[in-house]
Amino acid sequence: MLPSLGFGRRKKSIGLDIGSGVIKAAVVDHAKDVPQLERMALRQLTGSAIVDGEVVDPGLVADTIRELWDETGIDGDDVVISVGGRDVIIKTIQMDRMDESDARDVIRWEAEQHVPFDMDNVQLDFQITDPEGDGLQMTVLLVAAKRELVENKIALVQEAGLNPTVVDVDAFALHNALELNYPEAMAGITALVSIGHDSTTVNILEDGVPVLTRDLTFGTRRLAQDLQRERGVTAEEAEAVLRGEGEDETLNLFLSERAKEVARGVERATAFLETQAVGAGIGRLYLCGGGVGVPGLADALAERLGVETRVASAVESLQLKPSAVQELGYQEVGPMMMLCTGLALRRPA
Repeated sequence: MLPSLGFGRRKKSIGLDIGSGVIKAAVVDHAKDVPQLERMALRQLTGSAIVDGEVVDPGLVADTIRELWDETGIDGDDVVISVGGRDVIIKTIQMDRMDESDARDVIRWEAEQHVPFDMDNVQLDFQITDPEGDGLQMTVLLVAAKRELVENKIALVQEAGLNPTVVDVDAFALHNALELNYPEAMAGITALVSIGHDSTTVNILEDGVPVLTRDLTFGTRRLAQDLQRERGVTAEEAEAVLRGEGEDETLNLFLSERAKEVARGVERATAFLETQAVGAGIGRLYLCGGGVGVPGLADALAERLGVETRVASAVESLQLKPSAVQELGYQEVGPMMMLCTGLALRRPA
């Protein structure tokens, strides 16, 4: 598991993903040797309560979270949440080799050299990725989040009557879900692309270690708006097109062209590989998030990037309790539940 910005431990974990289009929750039981999914639930977030990652209407978001708990009967108020976006920095750095306790004493000074934030307003965490190494230098995964971002997320969840026991990072939660469901992704260079309502997150892993995270201004909300503005369809028709309903080749081609924006973003994010190792490049590409069903998107990415591309599901390998299979079509919603499941997979302390 990767570092988080807080800690907690119980037999069950509830992961809460507050998306700009859908609120999602997953319950994972850690009582046995292998984690088991106990429950998944989701609820649409109406209107524009969250836009570009900013909570515009916290009251509506809090009410929607409470409704999700009340209507689905999720048992427990302790939740694992996460932060992401431009106000979170994830970076691999080199430090003089030392034990973890000594590193914790100097990590703030090291962070000042790499993080473009005011250190007085930042929450830091780190993990030594080669603790058994014997060289003079060690590799450290540094995480920095603006304190205001963390505090606002905590306050929002508390307003909904829940207790956030762990604040994780979006990219790490996605990584945890990918690692459990697709262990082969932990070898070589892998890209995990999460396509959401307002934005797309690109995570690049090298042998299972995150080396780069980028956020793109591409999401299903903008695709729907583009369809309405440039193709003259209604809001309802645009949503139907994004769900893959209908056989309008012109609109599907339009979406395929838009999908190439994500491919270009992945290309820019991985350009650093050319300077890291000769011939290094992405070996696999995994897609997740609510936007994976956009017609032509996966094919456009595979064609442009020339790599094996597949849609990742939170329940590909994760064991399900019999009670878990209720009203949701788990295989259908699996790609959009990766983040909340990754949060719930963080074993309680």
